[in-house]
Amino acid sequence: QVQLVQSGGGLVQTGGSLRVSCAASGRTFSNNAMGWFRQAPGKEREFVAAISWSGGSTYYADSVKERFTISGDNVKNTGYLQMNSLKPEDTAVYYCAAGRKYLYRSLTDGGNYKYWGQGTQVTVSS
Repeated sequence: QVQLVQSGGGLVQTGGSLRVSCAASGRTFSNNAMGWFRQAPGKEREFVAAISWSGGSTYYADSVKERFTISGDNVKNTGYLQMNSLKPEDTAVYYCAAGRKYLYRSLTDGGNYKYWGQGTQVTVSS
């Protein structure tokens, strides 16, 4: 079992930056990938970014490419989502996810993760 605890986020003006963190504890050796997803009010959860720890491959939604960066610190067992040039449409609750279930399923698929963080509010004011 892996526990994920998120921190960071908050309120920022358009064009600002925020970083959200996701600290993993427990059976962290089973954490082979990490993804970030978000859900805005009245909308479905959507993929934001993902990283495969084994190969270091990263994946981004088109809407956040060139603005967001996913990374991790293996020593601290913590993943990060650095968000720059934020826009009001980035406002959402952000969730980290870890533990890829199936190699044949994409890391952009939220159903392919075993563990989820508690969620962090990110609000971008115009």
